[in-house]
Amino acid sequence: MRRSLPLTITSFVGFWIVFDYFVKIDFVRTWTVNFTNWVIIVAAFALGLGAVNLLRIHGKRVTERRPGWMESSVLLVALVYMTVTGIFLGTSSEAFLFAFTNLQQPLSAAMFSLLVFFIASASFRAFRARSIEAAVLLISGVILMLGRAPIGEVIWTKFPDIADWIMQVPNLAGNRGIMIGAAIGIVSVAMRVLLGIDRGYMGQE
Repeated sequence: MRRSLPLTITSFVGFWIVFDYFVKIDFVRTWTVNFTNWVIIVAAFALGLGAVNLLRIHGKRVTERRPGWMESSVLLVALVYMTVTGIFLGTSSEAFLFAFTNLQQPLSAAMFSLLVFFIASASFRAFRARSIEAAVLLISGVILMLGRAPIGEVIWTKFPDIADWIMQVPNLAGNRGIMIGAAIGIVSVAMRVLLGIDRGYMGQE
C-alpha cells in the first residue's frame, strides 16, 4: 500500500493531464487546474523541507566545526536573513533589496563570468583540427567570429552573410535535431513514470 498508492496517484494525475491536453472538456479542465494548484502547494512544502534539511546539515557542520564550517555559517546567516526579511518585511523592502542587489546579483554575475574560462578552454580543445569534423567546427567558428566582429566585414564583406547562413541553416538544423531528440527522451521518461516503471521519485527501495 505504501508503494502502490503513490504509483496509482502519479499515474492517474499524469494521464488525466495528458487527456486534458488532447480533449478539451470543461470538467476535465477544472480538475486539471486543481491538480496544478496542488502541485504548486506540494512544491512549496518540498521547498520548505529542503530549507529545513539544509539548516540541519549545515548547522551540524558548524556546531561540530567540520571542514568548511565557516562557509556553512555564511550560508546559514544568508538563508535566515533572506527568509526573515522576505517573509516579514516583504521582497520590496529596503533590507531585502539591499542584500539581493549588493550580494545576490554580484555573486551570480561572478559565477556566470567564470563560465567564460570554461568555454574558452573547451573551445581550445574542440578547435584542434585533428579530424574532419573538428576542422569543420574550427572553420565555422572562425567564420562566425569574423562575421560577428566589425573587423570581419572590413576584411571581406561576405563574412557576415556567410555567418548568417551558418546560423540559419546548419546550426538551426542541428538545434532542431537536438530538440527533437530531447522531446523524445522526455516523452519516454514520462511514459516510464506514468506506467510505474521508473520509480526514482519514490526514493530507494
